Amino acid sequence: MYKHIKPLLFKFDPEQIHDLITKGLKQINAIGGVKHLIRKKFQLNDPRLERRLLGLHFKNPVGLAAGFDKNATSIAELAQFGFGFIEIGTVTPLPQPGNEKPRLFRLPSDQALINRMGFNNQGVDVVADRLSHIKRNGLIIGGNIGKNKSTPNEQAVNDYLICFNRLFDVVDYFVVNVSSPNTPNLRDLQEKEPLKHLLHTLQSHNKKNSISRPILLKIAPDLNHSQLDDIIEIVQETKIAGIIATNTTLSHQGLTSPNDLTTQMGGLSGLPLKNRSTEVIRYLSQQSNHAFTIIGVGGIHSPEDALEKLEAGASLIQLYTGFIYEGPGLVKRILKKILNNILEQPSN
Repeated sequence: MYKHIKPLLFKFDPEQIHDLITKGLKQINAIGGVKHLIRKKFQLNDPRLERRLLGLHFKNPVGLAAGFDKNATSIAELAQFGFGFIEIGTVTPLPQPGNEKPRLFRLPSDQALINRMGFNNQGVDVVADRLSHIKRNGLIIGGNIGKNKSTPNEQAVNDYLICFNRLFDVVDYFVVNVSSPNTPNLRDLQEKEPLKHLLHTLQSHNKKNSISRPILLKIAPDLNHSQLDDIIEIVQETKIAGIIATNTTLSHQGLTSPNDLTTQMGGLSGLPLKNRSTEVIRYLSQQSNHAFTIIGVGGIHSPEDALEKLEAGASLIQLYTGFIYEGPGLVKRILKKILNNILEQPSN
């Protein structure tokens, strides 16, 4: 059904249609019996899909990546599609409008998106309050945190701390986003010393609480092997829980879409990112001797793509662009493939 609807949806501005669909989901879910029908159609629940990682219990390994529900307005509705976890954000201390529109572009012939959203969000206080009223029903929720555009890098750690402290009681894990290409100079925080300082500071505050939250670092796909080696060292030194690999890429090479699209400023996501993301996952997994959790994201448009990420070393995966291009049925198709793969494994 989605394949028939998608051409119509793609005639509209992608950001406008995104807002329209999320509002429409709320209205549809308010109709009696619809929630049950959606769950029956899209969910696959099986104890063999469950994962215990990061000290958390995931009902399945397929999550929704940050950026889709920045302000935690649609968690209940999106959870109906069978996700094992949902990551909100990126959230900043103060509300900010993000970059000027248009700032989100579809590249259908490449099955990709280019975005330069710029951490548009309603601010951590609004998001934290909204999350405090959500019924979890076993759903794991992650909080992706960043800094405000106006905050200089020298003071960035304060922004991350504000978000960390404000969201601590309403999320299950944290993701430190220093890899978005759409906030000026943000990626400079991926450099070794600033990153160690930031993560050590967050971990110090984490340990002050009676319980601690897993902290993961979201990295860019554009890092070279030397930089990835530094990331491994930093993870092990700061003892954070793991890595999300990867964010969007600044490389727009090899695209087949029209020039007016491929030359847009912003980060590229979707199918062209698939191979590089998998390469980063495999490198981190092998070079660290599987020492920490990796969440794989980037170019997952099919069950086979998902398995590729898992076999490369990811323990969990996330969807974003593939969810837009392939529709909500992708989650269940991936889960079926994972389950079949489990059943095909020889028993000991």
